[in-house]
This record gives sequence, C-alpha cells and structure tokens, in this order.
Amino acid sequence: MVALDQALNHSKKLKIDECEIVHVKRKITTVRITDSEIFEMKQNFEENYGIRIIHDKKILFNQTSSYEDIQNVIEDSPKLLAHVKPSKFWKSLPYKLESTSLSGVYDKKLDDISGSKITDIAQILINNADDPKINAISGSLNIVSENFHIENTNGLFTSDKGTYISGIINADSQEGTLEVSGIGQDCCRTLDNFSAKKIAEDAKTMCVESINPKKCESGEHTIIFEPYSVGEILAFVMASNFNFKTYSEKKSCFFEKLNEEIAVEDFTLKDNPHISQGIGTKPFDDEGVKTKINTLIENGLFKNTYCNLFDAFKEDEESTGNGLRPSSPMGRGAESIPVSLPHNLQVESGSSSQDDMIKETKHGLLVGRLWYTYAVNPIKGDFSCTARSGIRIIEDGEIKNPGKPVRIIHNLPKLLQNISSVGNNEKNVLQWASLPSITPSIKVEKINVNPI
Repeated sequence: MVALDQALNHSKKLKIDECEIVHVKRKITTVRITDSEIFEMKQNFEENYGIRIIHDKKILFNQTSSYEDIQNVIEDSPKLLAHVKPSKFWKSLPYKLESTSLSGVYDKKLDDISGSKITDIAQILINNADDPKINAISGSLNIVSENFHIENTNGLFTSDKGTYISGIINADSQEGTLEVSGIGQDCCRTLDNFSAKKIAEDAKTMCVESINPKKCESGEHTIIFEPYSVGEILAFVMASNFNFKTYSEKKSCFFEKLNEEIAVEDFTLKDNPHISQGIGTKPFDDEGVKTKINTLIENGLFKNTYCNLFDAFKEDEESTGNGLRPSSPMGRGAESIPVSLPHNLQVESGSSSQDDMIKETKHGLLVGRLWYTYAVNPIKGDFSCTARSGIRIIEDGEIKNPGKPVRIIHNLPKLLQNISSVGNNEKNVLQWASLPSITPSIKVEKINVNPI
C-alpha cells in the first residue's frame, strides 16, 4: 500500500532501526436473538492500524484508526523512546515472506452475503430450536469479513483475506422439577460448511433431554466430555501450559517434562494453523512469521511449546509463528502488541464413536457443556469447572437419566493420564471470547464429582 510505504520510508528518514505497520479492514455483522426472536441486527465497518517502532532495542507500540496519526506516532517516536527501557535480547522483525495460500479460509459468498440472507439464517436458528417444552431461545450469529495487511522496514510486505461465520443457540426450559438449558454451536470459514439447522437441533436436544434431572452421586466417575466441553478445557486450562513464556517462567504444570510422557499414548494435541475451515487458520501470523503445524503432545509425549517473537528472543529462541493480535468476535485485529497464542488447538481424532464410549461405560456421566472453567493452581494443573445442564447419567452402558448440576475439581496431568478413549466425532468449537479448537469427544476415568 502506497500510504503505508510512505510512513515506513519516513521512519527510515528519521533513522529509526525498525518500523512495523499492521492494517486491518473488517466488516462485522451481528444478529442477537432474545426471547425466541431476532432482537437486533447490526453491521460495523472497522479500519485500524497497529504501529510498532524499535530503535536501539527500545520498543514502542501504538494503535489508531486514522492513517494521519501514523505519521505523528513516527514523528514523535524519538522523543517517546527516550523514556523506554531497552529490551537487550531483541533481534529483528521478520524479513521477506514467501507467499502461501490456504484453502477454506475465504468465501466470496460469505463476504457478499445480504442482510436478508443473514436474517433467514438467524430465523432457521430460532425455528429449528423451537419445541413445546422450550420456553425461550437466545443466542447470536456473527459474520466477519476482513483484509489484513502487514508491512515493515525489513522488506516484509504481505496480506491475507478471510471470512468467518459463527452461531450459538441456547434453549431454556422451565418444564419439570428444575430449569434446564441446552446449547448448540458451530463455526467455520465458508457459508456452505455452516449448518444453522444442526446448531438449533443440538440445542433443542440437549435441553429437552435435560428435563427432570436426577441427582448425581458424589464420588469417582467415568466422564465422557463432548466436543464443546473439551474445547472449554483446552481453552481455559490446557493451552497456557504450552505457552513458551509460561513454560520458561516455570509456571507450566509440565515444566521440565519436555519429551516425557504427560498423557496416554492415544492422545495427540496439535496447534494446526493450516486446517481447512479452522477459525484460527492462517498462512502467516500477525507478525509476518510463516505458520506451521506444531505438535504439542505427540502420542502422549510433550514435544513443543508455542511463542511469538518477543518471548522467543527473550530466551534466545526462534518464534514458532504464534504472534497473534486476536479480535472479537473472530479473526485478526490491529492490536499493537502481539501475544503468544495457539491458532487452532486440534485433538487428533481417535477410532471410537461416542455411542461406543457410552456402551463401554459402567458408571459415569456424559457432559455436553461446562461453565466457569478456570485454573485453581496453574503450576500444579489443578482446575475447577461446573456442569449445569447437558449432563446424562450412564449406568451399565446406557443413558438412564439427565443429571443435576455437578462441580468438578480435578488436575490436568491426571486427566491426561486417565484418558481411556478418544472419539471420532471431531468438530470446530469456539467458546465465547475464547480460543478456537477442533476436537472430538474424550472419555476420562477416575474423576471426582460433587453434586451442587
């Protein structure tokens, strides 16, 4: 872009060592569903710039929505940098990047989608979740189109175009002895791969099958976590332990276990930025580093971490292409400070169907969704979560009853060592304000639950 070239050339005239400019244009359409009807539909157009200036190993960040402000930031940078402490370990921004294209990340039909078509999709979400036993339907539909461009004074000049669609439906019922709910969710990058009907039917099924729940026994259970609940654990408990910064600061529960067994042999976890339809799929990260498939756990062995440029240089390492500037509700942003995050956390599919997992369970629970999942003691891997709806009680290989809410307080290393089966029902999962993942159901033994 000519305008960005001029700004970068101006930084060179000022004899600034390095300058990076990120430019993002986004169209965001959001439909909100409340009380079983479309409550609001709005469309926003965003254009933002992120600027990073580095001189004498001092790093300055800024963000603006105005191109004219870029020139001012660059002009004022020598004065501002005088108050910045140098990061002596800093090496360099990336250089020229070979262009790479990936499939399943941009859809012209989704980019050009009309307001009436979006309304039709939202109405499908409502209509197919409706049932005489359901009192209220709520949720949202989000569609994002974006153009991302990054350029720096080292000759890097590259761009990426993407589309995203995500829908979520909550179905609530006041039938029976206790108010219950169900959730349906899906996300992808192209319109043809998105099924509003399936989202709605999943929410309805979970809700109706949760009516008149029975109290779960306290104590040790086998738990089959369905994909949406696995995604919750991946995003809020597991992911941070493979962040190189967390690991190097000895805050990972897997510290000093590199190349050691931390999970069962059947469990493999990857950060996969190249998979088609992945919400986090991209050919290069938000610093201009080429992305790669990074296996974090391979057949139970802890193999790798992920990091951005800054965190890697701090320990004299190289970036894994995980410098991200995430934006809401999906996609890339222009935040001036990139952080280390995974792109798509992918649990490699196993050979078991969820039905077979249930048939092989003597005494356990099927858990469809989790709430309030957080680390209690991150260094040890202790975490807590709550299952409020979408619980089924399994006895002798059959689902006998829906279950009342339970609290699970467990330990991540123990969970990974007690996985007894990995499903073949892989799907894209995206929790609210969270990390995208691609995962099947997972069956875990010896988990203590406490009725609420």
